[in-house]
Amino acid sequence: MKIDLHSHTNCSDGELTPKELVLRAANKGVSVLAITDHDTVAAINPAQNAIEAFNLPLQLIHGVEISTRWHGFEIHVVGLNIDIDNVNLVAALERQQNEREARAFRIASKLARVIPELDAEVLFDTVKKMAGGESISRVHFARHLLNNGYVTRIQQAFDKYLGRKGKAYTTPDWMSLEDAVALIQSVGGQAVLAHPTRYDLKNKWIKKLVDDFALAKGDAIEVALPRQNNNELIQLANYAHGASLKASQGSDFHRVSSYTELGDLLPLPQSCQPIWATWNLKIA
Repeated sequence: MKIDLHSHTNCSDGELTPKELVLRAANKGVSVLAITDHDTVAAINPAQNAIEAFNLPLQLIHGVEISTRWHGFEIHVVGLNIDIDNVNLVAALERQQNEREARAFRIASKLARVIPELDAEVLFDTVKKMAGGESISRVHFARHLLNNGYVTRIQQAFDKYLGRKGKAYTTPDWMSLEDAVALIQSVGGQAVLAHPTRYDLKNKWIKKLVDDFALAKGDAIEVALPRQNNNELIQLANYAHGASLKASQGSDFHRVSSYTELGDLLPLPQSCQPIWATWNLKIA
């Protein structure tokens, strides 16, 4: 059974619609899929409707990926099995979306200063339209820079302009790591530290992040990640075991590419306790 607990749609920075995502997941043999868009749950109901309309052999886990702040870093916390209609969650995600929009204008203003031919207000409006009224992310800026010849690769846009050391980086005012964990658990979900080794942190800082997440009473960390070698898998399994955290897995799928595919993950080491071990999975 293929389980993928981290994926994105065009409701945040993914490229597929919710319907396209679940159709692709079923086609790739995924049995259990979590949609975890950035600070929004807008894709969940359309995805569930598509599963029912096409009678797909796919169980959908209601999820979200919440942006948080931790020691000056932007850290993501995935929420699984959340009550998407809970009023406190709705209000918290609305605050996150407001910050996303405010950050987007700050990024547009900085980009206009370092790339003189860009106009901040025009750029902001363009990127907002690219997001389709949904969650605005730095990926939308990266795509605009790529499409207009300012960079040759998405990663170059982050390295040069949008990443933590980039010329147009702006520090977002996200909720704290601890508040995200508490919020997710208060709406019936499990809190998962997303891709701990993908934040450009030294090993001692990764361990501190995992330990702090455990102190915040988080439930699990992602152990099986996309484009992963066995050494990283074992390292993350050891972090999970050392902090008495369960293990999750997810492709972090955003778009069709030769690098990432839904359900394409190394198996969790036997030492791990899967986060789904106690779930009522309906598909064998």
